[in-house]
Amino acid sequence: MLSTLMVTFREGVEAFLIVAVTLLYLRQTHRERLIPSLRMGVVTAVLLSIVLGVVLARVGALRPVHEGWLAVAAFVLVLSCTVHMLRHGKSIAGEIRQRIEAADRHGETGAKVAIFIFVLLMIGREGVETATMLASLSGSSDLRHLFVGGSIGVVLAALLAFAWTRYGSRINLGRFFQVTAVFMVLFSVQLLIYAFHEFTEAGAIPGIDNARWHLLTEPYGPEGQYGAWLSYGLVTVPLAFLMLTWLRDRGARLQLV
Repeated sequence: MLSTLMVTFREGVEAFLIVAVTLLYLRQTHRERLIPSLRMGVVTAVLLSIVLGVVLARVGALRPVHEGWLAVAAFVLVLSCTVHMLRHGKSIAGEIRQRIEAADRHGETGAKVAIFIFVLLMIGREGVETATMLASLSGSSDLRHLFVGGSIGVVLAALLAFAWTRYGSRINLGRFFQVTAVFMVLFSVQLLIYAFHEFTEAGAIPGIDNARWHLLTEPYGPEGQYGAWLSYGLVTVPLAFLMLTWLRDRGARLQLV
């Protein structure tokens, strides 16, 4: 459940921030006529992401080799989205404003279509990443825990995005992306181990004794002893990183005084 919570929280923050920034800028620039297109884009992206998640979960549940490939796909998405947000997270608001200005130059209908497509692609990207990661977890997690963890993560992400719209100057988004990047890297390690474990169960890796390696990696899977330690580390290590960086920043401020 912790893994699911953190995945939906991390991806949900990115998605909700995109919506919040876009909505605020439309209102600040008196473009309320484009807000219905924004809402339609969000709803469409969410529905398509849910459908994709269900399809991927069913495909992954067919055979261990499918679960292995799904975990590999999630591993690639985790690393790519982590690198992207570390590079561009601070400039996300500026990029959104530029896209809105460009869209509004296409006339009334063109602007509505452009906003809809922009939001659909931006939110849909986060939705695809989330759906793939959750589908990779569905084969090794209780569906009830998956639902509860995912719901809590989404609610927390929405609250943080709301807080950003009210107290944006007090929230260090750069630090947030750094801390959650630690989680995402650890999560990618878990996905890679899980993928290897499923491939060996299917006997799909040539040149090795798949049965032997399947037994050896059993304790490192999500339900194994070491896998449970890694799951706890997904929460404790980022929290420790956050505490250390806070102490470092506080020490630097004291030195300036």
